[in-house]
Amino acid sequence: MKALQFLTISGVFLTLTISCVQTEKMEKMTLRTAYADDFYIGAALGWGQILAEDSVESSLIKNEFSSLSPENAMKWMYVHPKPDTFNFEYTDKIVAMANRNDQFMIGHTLIWHNQTPEWVFKDGNDALIDSSALFGRMKHHINTIMGRYQGRIGGYDVVNEALNDDGTFRESMFYQIGGVDFIYKAFEYAAQADPEAELYYNDYSMNRAEKCDGAVRLAEALKSRGLRIDGIGMQGHWGLDRPTLEEIETSILKIRNAGLKVMITELDITVLPNPRNVEGADLSASFENNAEANPYKVGLPDSVQEALAQRYADLFKLFHKHRETITRVTFWGVHDGQSWKNNWPARGRTDYPLLFDRSLAPKPAYQAVLGVVGK
Repeated sequence: MKALQFLTISGVFLTLTISCVQTEKMEKMTLRTAYADDFYIGAALGWGQILAEDSVESSLIKNEFSSLSPENAMKWMYVHPKPDTFNFEYTDKIVAMANRNDQFMIGHTLIWHNQTPEWVFKDGNDALIDSSALFGRMKHHINTIMGRYQGRIGGYDVVNEALNDDGTFRESMFYQIGGVDFIYKAFEYAAQADPEAELYYNDYSMNRAEKCDGAVRLAEALKSRGLRIDGIGMQGHWGLDRPTLEEIETSILKIRNAGLKVMITELDITVLPNPRNVEGADLSASFENNAEANPYKVGLPDSVQEALAQRYADLFKLFHKHRETITRVTFWGVHDGQSWKNNWPARGRTDYPLLFDRSLAPKPAYQAVLGVVGK
């Protein structure tokens, strides 16, 4: 009887020990460790984060994320402001950080119609250059950047946002001068500059059928010309109830069926309503003191916090379901205070779109994302 009692007590003790170990394991779990076998978890870093100005924030970036992207530092206007001037200060630092932290580094972005200096498209007389001159400048830009970081940047958003929502080509300066060939040339030069780096096309509103179809057609056109494209990035600037999970999944499957990898890029979930009379990039008005457009200026109600957590849980269940196709999920920022959504589509709003709050504390949404794989 004593032996039986001892075994029973030991059994209870053992059960309690296992329970404590499991609890401790959950407490130590991070985004990086939770999804280590599924896909990279990335974050886009701002200027101060690249400089590691806050040691607590730097530690969070190291522990929580397995991939890094520069939010702005590699965009043409910053990295290549003049024809013969390159500024690699910030890119060097983020690449070194990724190397120290054993994180997959993304080059964002090589060719984009926005944040590109006017000199790229004009000659000394302020007239538009021809396609040959444009392609020469593109090649110089791509070769210089990718040559410098060969073997240290794992993947590049080679071309960013070249399509309209209906799948047609955006009438950017690149397109006006070079036609669709500017895209083909960008991928050609990128593949030559670093044969080992992955090459992506990246765009927003990829949940729209017409736009996703346009991106797939573009990828197929690249392949038909013997050019390499490894994946398509679906930007995730979404809301609490849009797009639907079905729309997102349909696009994931379309890209997968085209033989391409899928990246969920620039992920953030706005909790704010769309201001009336504000369309697209209209930043002319300030909505800081407009209660309708900026309803959570002093904090986020628990009900909205819970809705955000549920939205993230639903999304990550979908991502995890397609983990054989999705290779990376990148948040566009680290914490709420950093997010561009605070000023888009109107200045002065207070948004809460990420997993960490303004004091770097994990939100219920963070726990919800861990809960998808932590059970």
